Amino acid sequence: MTTPAYLNALRAFEAAARHQSFSAAAAELNVTPAAVGQQVRNLESWLGIPLFTRVSSGSARLLLTDAARVALPDIREGFERLSLGLVRLKDAGVNAELTVTVSPAFASKWLLPRIERFQQAYPDLDVLLDTNSRSVDFQAERVDVGVRYGAGNWTGLRAVHLMDEVIFPVCAPGYPQLEGDRLQPEVIPRCTLIHDLSMANYADYPTWRMWLDAAGYNHVKTEHGLRINNSAAVLQAAIDGQGLALARSVMVKDDLEAGRLIRPFVDQGMNCSLRQAYYVVYRPESGELPKVQAFRDWLLSEVDKASET
Repeated sequence: MTTPAYLNALRAFEAAARHQSFSAAAAELNVTPAAVGQQVRNLESWLGIPLFTRVSSGSARLLLTDAARVALPDIREGFERLSLGLVRLKDAGVNAELTVTVSPAFASKWLLPRIERFQQAYPDLDVLLDTNSRSVDFQAERVDVGVRYGAGNWTGLRAVHLMDEVIFPVCAPGYPQLEGDRLQPEVIPRCTLIHDLSMANYADYPTWRMWLDAAGYNHVKTEHGLRINNSAAVLQAAIDGQGLALARSVMVKDDLEAGRLIRPFVDQGMNCSLRQAYYVVYRPESGELPKVQAFRDWLLSEVDKASET
């Protein structure tokens, strides 16, 4: 087996092992499932051992043999080192690129209003911003760095704490139920509650029910209201006067400073602290790249500057 064929066969094997499917591996590698299967069979023939057992339970699924399972981490590490070497060579050229993944809401409400400062500091670095609500595969999708929200533990990624946040109610300054810039507890049942469902998969994520009970407003019902699965859209609905939003402090900071939203319970309400936080994430081997270090350090400096104001 020649060197190019050897590398192609190993790549097909690694992708098929990761996805447990020839079809999914083929989609990633932009070839046909038959081509992936043939590459794997060629590798098995050259090695003289099977790499997969095929299991059919409704849909075909691949299971690694014991020998393949033992060898896979070294093969995967080898490809990661090759990818890193290619990135270093590419970054040495004049068209270095940085691929950043963040959620659409974080991009809209926090990153995009600030990203120009990063581009001014690093004008030769082209930023590709991937706004995605799902957790992307950094290796398969060639992502350099990202910002994620959670407990700080993601398989295969190094996580550097960026910032915490709390949750509190906000509304538009012209909201009809306001007296001055405050809401009295007795009018809350007449207000539309805007529910943020973007983090509903977290069991301990604060809800309106939790905030109202903790603030002493347990008589207010929360069965009805406006429910939105995007934090930026939640805030926009509140800005448009659609009701009260339970806002995340990181997302709402700029809107509060600009006067688009106010906190009607500053004196009599409370904040709900969250166990989740924002983290800068990247593959451990990518942490050595100057472009990743530059973006990570810039993010941390932006948070530090904001905490000083």
